[in-house]
Amino acid sequence: MTHALQKKFVITAMIAVTVLLVVVLGALNVFNAVSNARQSDRLLDELARQNMLSVPSDGFSLHALPDGPGGENSEGTDPVNSSVAPDGPWGRFRSRQRGFLDDPMDDNARMSAIYFTVDMDAHCQVLHTDISHIASVTEEEAAAYALSLNADDTEGSISSYRYRIYHRPDGGYSIVFLDGAARRSAVMRVALLSLLVGFVSWLLMLALVIALSRRMIRPIAENMERQRQFVTDAGHELKTPVAIILANVDAMELRTGESKYSRNIRSQAGRLSDLMKNLLTLARVDEYSVLEQPQEIDFTALGHEIFDSFREAAELRHIRYLLSLEDNVLVRGDRTMLSQLCSILADNAVKYCPENGEIQISLLTDGQKPCLRVSNSVTEVPDLSRIFDRFYRADSSRNQKSGGFGIGLSAARTIARLHRAELTADYDDRSEMLCFCVRFPS
Repeated sequence: MTHALQKKFVITAMIAVTVLLVVVLGALNVFNAVSNARQSDRLLDELARQNMLSVPSDGFSLHALPDGPGGENSEGTDPVNSSVAPDGPWGRFRSRQRGFLDDPMDDNARMSAIYFTVDMDAHCQVLHTDISHIASVTEEEAAAYALSLNADDTEGSISSYRYRIYHRPDGGYSIVFLDGAARRSAVMRVALLSLLVGFVSWLLMLALVIALSRRMIRPIAENMERQRQFVTDAGHELKTPVAIILANVDAMELRTGESKYSRNIRSQAGRLSDLMKNLLTLARVDEYSVLEQPQEIDFTALGHEIFDSFREAAELRHIRYLLSLEDNVLVRGDRTMLSQLCSILADNAVKYCPENGEIQISLLTDGQKPCLRVSNSVTEVPDLSRIFDRFYRADSSRNQKSGGFGIGLSAARTIARLHRAELTADYDDRSEMLCFCVRFPS
């Protein structure tokens, strides 16, 4: 039990740590990538403005753009709202303001940029290329880059370059290509460093959580162990007075004969004995977190042994009892627990099946996975979301005629989980039958 609680605690804690690391490191990397993209856009605008002010005038006439605030031709305007650059299909000259965490855009930033520019006329013919700020591109390659662009785009990326297209006052275009390899490398380095830091942090947190988990769950484990021990001790202590009560009833009936009072005493003592057996079964099953020594069991033979013993009880209530077990079905597990699982499901079917109803029990191999189905007719559909809760009874009155306590199905589900099997409950509207299905692993 302690091992199971410790495992759940570690898994839950590490899920929280993983989500936290992913969110924090992911946010940092997204911010870094966005910040670098903004820097590239600002640098493109600055380079475009610088290029358009210094473009040679051979082949076309260029009117100088404003120098910006405080410049010779500014007149209180900035390039964003300047009317010198006319509208057109490829946009107009823009400039982005510096963000709070952006680097300053000074002469050093512009001089260290690796870029080339291409000037084109209104008919998209290359007029001039400037490759003086890059060594890896020739003039022919620069012109080829410009001619390969889509006229519907004003900005984008091609190869390792980020570009932007600007209008010139003469109706032509200037295209600035900025080499973004260095910035992308910086973003990738930060991403790889984040992955490394995140992985190391995750391992350190895992070691810390494992080291502290036993101490954290110790009070819970001790409380659950005391509860289980109390149920076990109480069950054993109650066995003796119940046995004495039954013995005294037998003696009384020998002297005075059977009466309704003696029958009631015997019935309730028997119910109390069954309740103690169920509680002891549940406490014993809860004690295990994994099966210690699972063995390969002939589940078909075990099923015949258990289910055949309930046939007489069903026939006494005029219940049609159908048993169909596939031959040589093997299951790895604990024979005693699997016997209890079959007994619980069969007993539950007999108790809650109405007279003249029907019980169907089948065992087959579904896709190499053993599957046990126990179905019975019902007059009242239980709450399937609570049917495996402890002390839940399907009958709303919780009367004592059926003899159920609402413990057996909870123990059955625990036994199924120990065998890595899945126990489910479904109701078939057409046949009006409640079906319990146990699917074992292959």
